[in-house]
Amino acid sequence: MSDKENRILRVVIGEAPPERLDKALARDVPEEAALSRSRIAKLLAEGAVSREGVTVTDAKARVAEGEVFEIALGAPEPVETAAENIPLNVVWEDGDLIVIDKPAGMVVHPAPGSREGTLVNALLHHCGASLSGIGGELRPGIVHRIDKETSGLLVVAKSDRAHHGLAAQFEAHTVTRHYYAVVHGVPDAADPRLHGVRGVSFEPGGVIRIATRIGRHRTDRQRQAVTFEGGRHAVTRVKVLEGFGHPPAAALVECWLETGRTHQIRVHLAHCGHGLIGDPVYGGRRKLSPAAVGERGAEAAAAFPRQALHAATLGFTHPVTGERLDFASPLPADMEALLADLRG
Repeated sequence: MSDKENRILRVVIGEAPPERLDKALARDVPEEAALSRSRIAKLLAEGAVSREGVTVTDAKARVAEGEVFEIALGAPEPVETAAENIPLNVVWEDGDLIVIDKPAGMVVHPAPGSREGTLVNALLHHCGASLSGIGGELRPGIVHRIDKETSGLLVVAKSDRAHHGLAAQFEAHTVTRHYYAVVHGVPDAADPRLHGVRGVSFEPGGVIRIATRIGRHRTDRQRQAVTFEGGRHAVTRVKVLEGFGHPPAAALVECWLETGRTHQIRVHLAHCGHGLIGDPVYGGRRKLSPAAVGERGAEAAAAFPRQALHAATLGFTHPVTGERLDFASPLPADMEALLADLRG
């Protein structure tokens, strides 16, 4: 039971405990405390764990059933990142989480070269005192990201318990995420070329499944690349919603993620030969033919200033209440204008 005023957490070791103290505490800590094993290891190293008034710092110490440990959590520490009054499109918010419809051009998390103007800067200002602490720090818990130039939905934790619960859903691949993308060419299961692309298979309903591994590019550390050795398992499904041009030269596709690797959709579609329009990294130098989509369509595609990718839907189970939450975001104006020009 937790003493909220002093932030002292009392943990009673249950039956048949693991041999190591850190594992035993991680197993028996009250669920509402949402302390990960790594956080417990840090607290042990900081001298915040005691048994009968004696500080215990050895994570490998043996424990016995019925022993009582006290963990001094202390107040969450402020972070160095500055809070900034940046407008946010808040789709949902409660005491544990917030869902944002992010505009293109906004970086999610501060990094070298992008210390200001990020989503985290904006959330620190917007959420303020409602942040209860993530890993001992007063910060929002980023459980997934979308690229700077990708627009659309993402969920952020405001509490440790929400952070752990959301992270577990992402790890289990139970979060639903659908994206809209505008690509070069039309990915078609009838295309014999696609049948020769390694990692590509076909499912009922015109769905194309792309399953590879994705890792850092061997020579360009800013890029990701498809690989079949090393890297991380990645699965994307793609379905064509609308084709443009005569002959077809571009398409609006729906993509949904089974996994969520860095740049996954962009890398997978490029691997198939259907890179995103406007993608300066993976889209190649392809241009649409005015003969296929008209002068206006070709010019709009060539001038599109970002990868044409939008995180359109997001669904998950609320990690605290158990309620199913599903959200949808309409296509942003720039992508709607691009589609209108391609249709024209």
